[in-house]
Amino acid sequence: MDIGVISMRYARALLKGSTDANVEEQVYQEMQTLAESYVQVPELRKTIDNPMIEKSTKTALLEAAAGGKVSDMTRNFIKLILDEGREKMTQFMANSYLTLYRQQKNIISGKLTTAVPVSSDMEKKMQKMVESRTNGTVEFSTEVNPEILGGFILEYDTYRLDTSVKSQLKNILKELS
Repeated sequence: MDIGVISMRYARALLKGSTDANVEEQVYQEMQTLAESYVQVPELRKTIDNPMIEKSTKTALLEAAAGGKVSDMTRNFIKLILDEGREKMTQFMANSYLTLYRQQKNIISGKLTTAVPVSSDMEKKMQKMVESRTNGTVEFSTEVNPEILGGFILEYDTYRLDTSVKSQLKNILKELS
């Protein structure tokens, strides 16, 4: 059984159905919440994978993990997954949906890592710069990591711009040795 192929098929079907019903944005938000719930609560996977737990309980758990009050499309999708016995792949399906949705809408993930917090103006400026280079929409997140000592690390799509002091010191050390 190839988890990737099966997950992608279910995700494609969900995207097609949600696009046809014009609720793809809401389903996208719900799948983001569901995927994040799997990361934040590792016990969720064990609980959903447990064959002793009833489908109604699993349905309630997955709906809660997807944000509580979910769309009919997501509710029906969860029901389908459970009816087909594919609940072990739910996290993969959610992540596959996110990937397909982003491809369809030309959305790129971007991340800015700095040693100290930056202003919202600086975040917006970096986001605009990435959007202009990629000709797409950027879902931008920021992270503060004091270990980089200074500078910043900008990541988007397959690109990484690392101007951190830590990386520069490593390069100098490498050249000296």
